Amino acid sequence: MIRVLIERHIADDLGVHYEKAARETLQLAMQAHGFISGEALKNASDPNHRMVIATYRTLQDWQRWAQSSERQDMMATLNPMLETEEKVTVFEH
Repeated sequence: MIRVLIERHIADDLGVHYEKAARETLQLAMQAHGFISGEALKNASDPNHRMVIATYRTLQDWQRWAQSSERQDMMATLNPMLETEEKVTVFEH
């Protein structure tokens, strides 16, 4: 089992739009092979700093989702809302 931390910094005044797109992305991810769980967090002192924590069965399951056309399409929607490129870190047990 692995955990994927996805850190994002969204642009000012795009929080509502980001929330909608991020929810849609998580709903798609939940259907991906090997997906176990996921949660989206907002930094208590910086509402533009977001963290997604996803759990996958294997690294290969995450990589399959990360490279999927579904995720690429969703990232095409999310990327214009980000101040910087998302940072992805994979942790294993």
